[in-house]
Amino acid sequence: MNYQETLNYLFHALPMFQRVGAAAFKKDLGNTLALCAHLGNPERKFKSVHVAGTNGKGSTSHTLAAILQSAGYKTGLYTSPHLKSFTERIRINGREIGEDSVIEFVAENKDFLDALQPSFFEMTVGMAFWFFAKEKVDIAIVEVGMGGKFDSTNVLIPELSVITNIGWDHMQFLGNTLSEIAGEKAGIIKSGVPVVISQTQEETSPVFLKKATAENAPVVFADQVMNVEKAASISNRAIFSVDKAGKKRDIHFGLQGDYQRYNLPGILESVYQLKKLGWVISEKALERGLAEVVELTGLKGRWQVLAENPTVIADTGHNEPGIREILAQLGTYSFEKLWMVIGMVQDKDVSKILNLLPKNASYLFCQADLPRALPAEELAAKALEVGLHGRVIPDVNEALNFARKNATADDLIFVGGSTFVVAEIDDL
Repeated sequence: MNYQETLNYLFHALPMFQRVGAAAFKKDLGNTLALCAHLGNPERKFKSVHVAGTNGKGSTSHTLAAILQSAGYKTGLYTSPHLKSFTERIRINGREIGEDSVIEFVAENKDFLDALQPSFFEMTVGMAFWFFAKEKVDIAIVEVGMGGKFDSTNVLIPELSVITNIGWDHMQFLGNTLSEIAGEKAGIIKSGVPVVISQTQEETSPVFLKKATAENAPVVFADQVMNVEKAASISNRAIFSVDKAGKKRDIHFGLQGDYQRYNLPGILESVYQLKKLGWVISEKALERGLAEVVELTGLKGRWQVLAENPTVIADTGHNEPGIREILAQLGTYSFEKLWMVIGMVQDKDVSKILNLLPKNASYLFCQADLPRALPAEELAAKALEVGLHGRVIPDVNEALNFARKNATADDLIFVGGSTFVVAEIDDL
C-alpha cells in the first residue's frame, strides 16, 4: 500500500474515536499489551514522561518536549488528536514521523492487526512506541488520550507522571463526579514513580493522595509550591510572573492563553523533578523551550491569533472549564462586535456550554467533517433555546469567511467549540 492507502486502512479498518466516538472506546488494555508484545515491547526501550488531565495536557506535553529538546535530548512526543495530518501525533525533536515509517509499520504488522482488530488509538500508540524505540529516543513525552487507567498509553512505566487538572469531560466514560474522573486519571500513577499534580482541587486531591500513597509514589501539588499569574502579552509571547518561595521571576511563554497559568506550575515542577532524577536541563534550555514551544514542536490551536483587523482567534478548548477560560480571556479584549464561529460534537452535553456563551455575539453555526460532529442545524436549534442567535453555515471555512467579510476592522472573530472545528481552518 502507498501512504494514502495506508491511511485509509488506519482510518476505516479500525474504529477511530476521533471520528465515531463511543464505539471506539474500550476499558481494557488487552489489545495494547498484545500489540506491544508482538512488537517486542518497545514501551520498555525508552524513558518517558506520562501526561494526563482534562485540560492542559497537550500544552504541557508540547512544552516539556520543547524544554528537553532544547536541553539536547532526542525527544519523542506522542499527542492526540491530530489537527491537520496523522503524522502530527508522533514526533521526534519536532519532526513528524515520516510517511515511509507509517507505511513500514502497517506493512510489517498488517496480518497481526487484521487478526487483533485493535482500535485506531491502540494501533497508533503501538506505532508511536515502535518508532520511538527504533529511533532510540532519549525520552518521550506521552500524552494520555482519555482518562488514564485504561488508556492505551498506560502500559508505560515512566520517569515521571503528570496530571494537569480534572474537569467535566467524557463523563459517559470516566464518571459523573470529579472524584470519579480523578480516579480514572490517577490510574497513571505507578509504583515509586514521582507524580506532579498541576492544580490543587478540593474534590480530586484526596483521590490522588490516596493512590500515590498506595503506590508509594512521591506526589507534589505544583500550585502549592509556586504561584503563577499572567503579567502581559508582547507580540507572540506571554509573560507570566512566577513566585516560588518568595523568589520572583518573569517567564516568557510561547503560548498566550491566560489559562496557561494553570499549566505552568506543573511544567516547571516537572522540570525540577526531572533534574532531581538526573536529567540535565540548563536555565537557558528551560527559557528557550518555554519561549519557543510553538516553533520547536509545531503546536497549533492554543489561543492562536490567525489575523488582525479584524482579530481572528482560534482555540481548541471544548469542555465547560475550557470554555469558561476562553470567555474570560475574550473579555480582556476591546472590540466593536464579537463573532463566534462555533461547532461541537454530539457526544457532549452541549447545553451547559451554550448557556455560558454571550447572548450579544453574532453566531455562525458549523460542523466538522466527521460522523461525531453535531449537525450545525441541530446546534443552532439548541442555541436558540438559550437565546443565542445566528445563521447556519455548515462548512467551517465558509463560516469563517462569512464572518471576515461582514466584520469591521474593530471586530473580533473567535473560532472553536471543538478541536475538530479548529482543525479544519485552512490557514491554521
